[in-house]
Amino acid sequence: MFGSRNRVTTTARRSLLRRLSGHESPLRRLDWVLLSAVVMLTLIGTLLVWSATRPALLNTGRDPQIFLKKHLLTVAIGLGLAALVTALGYRLVRAYAPILYGASCVGLVLVLTPLGSTIKGHHSWIELGGGFQLQPSEFAKVGLVVVLAVLLGERRDAQAAQAAPRTRDIVAALALAALLAGLIMMQPDLGTTMVLAVVVLAMVAISGAPKRWLLTMVGGGVTGAVAAWRFHLLKPYQINRFIAFADPAADPKGAGYNAAQARIAVGSGGLAGQGLFRGQQTGGHFVPEQHTDFIFTVAGEELGFLGSALIVVLVGVVLWRGLRIAALCANGFGMLLAAGVVSWLAFQTFENIGMTIGIMPITGVPLPYISYGGSATLANMIAFGLLQAVHLRQRLFG
Repeated sequence: MFGSRNRVTTTARRSLLRRLSGHESPLRRLDWVLLSAVVMLTLIGTLLVWSATRPALLNTGRDPQIFLKKHLLTVAIGLGLAALVTALGYRLVRAYAPILYGASCVGLVLVLTPLGSTIKGHHSWIELGGGFQLQPSEFAKVGLVVVLAVLLGERRDAQAAQAAPRTRDIVAALALAALLAGLIMMQPDLGTTMVLAVVVLAMVAISGAPKRWLLTMVGGGVTGAVAAWRFHLLKPYQINRFIAFADPAADPKGAGYNAAQARIAVGSGGLAGQGLFRGQQTGGHFVPEQHTDFIFTVAGEELGFLGSALIVVLVGVVLWRGLRIAALCANGFGMLLAAGVVSWLAFQTFENIGMTIGIMPITGVPLPYISYGGSATLANMIAFGLLQAVHLRQRLFG
C-alpha cells in the first residue's frame, strides 16, 4: 500500500518537475482561443484604422500610411507587453500592485500640471514627442483592477474559498477607486470614469460582498449623477451629449450631429458592406474621429452587418474565455483579476458600439483591440496578458 502511494507521489512530482523545467512548452499552455480572437480583432482593427485615415491623408498630400505605421508599432509594443506580463505571472503582478496603483495616480496628477496637454477638449495627455502622447487614464484601469483584486481577494485567499471581503477592505477599495475617478473627472473624462465605476461595482459584487454594499454603491452613483446634473458639474458639451441621446432630433446640426452621422454610416453598409476603402461616409469624413471613438461606423459601412457581427462575436469570444479563466481559478486574486478585466472590456465595448447605434450616450471611449490609440492599445494588450497569466497559473498548478 505504501509502495503504491509512493509511486503515485513520485509520478506527481515528476509531472510537476516536467512542467517547471519547460518540458511542457509554455506556448502549449496558452489559451489559444483567446489569443486567436485578440489577434483577429487586432488585424481587423488595423485595416479599419488604415481605411479611416487614408482618404484625408491623401487629400492633404501626406503619407497615407502614417497612422497605419504608428498603429502597427503600438500593436507590436503592446504584444510585447502582453508577453512580458504573461511570462512574469500574475503573482509578481500582485506583489507590485501598490506600485502600479501609485504610478497610475502620479500619471493622472502629472496630466493636470503644465506637462499635460489638451486635445479636443480633454486635458488627458502627456506629450512624449515625435507625434506620440501618453494617456495615463488608460493605464489607470490596469492599476485599479490589480489593486482591487488584491484588496477584495485577500480574505478569500487567506481563509476560505467563499470568504467575503471585510468591511475595511471594501471601504479601502472604494476609497482608492474614488481617488482615481476624481482625478480623471478633473480632466474631464466622463467615459473612462463610467468604465471605472462599472469595474468597481462588478468586482465588489463578484467578491461576495454583502448586497447592502451593492445597493449603497448604486444609490450613491445615482445620487452623484443627479447632483452633477443639478449643480452643473458637467461641462456644457457633456450635458449636450446626454440631451442629444435623450432626444436625437433636438440639435441635429450641433450635439446630435455625430450620433446622426454615425447611424447613417452604420446603416449604409447593408448586409455585406461597401467594401474596404470604399465607404462614402468614411471617405467624405462625415463622421469625426472615425479611427478612434467611432471606428465601428467604418466597420458598419465598409464591412456591413456580417463584418460588424464578426467583430461582436470575436469580442464575445474574448469575454467568454476571460470568464472561463475566472471561473476555473481557485485563487481569489486571480479570479477577481480576470473578472475585473472582463468587466472592463465588456462595458467599454458595449458603450462604444452602443453610442454609434444610438443606444448609449456619446462619451468618447475607444473600442478595445479595434480603435486607434497608443495608450488604449497598450492597456488592452496588458489586460490580455493578465488573462493569459492567470490561465497559465491554473494550468501549471491546477
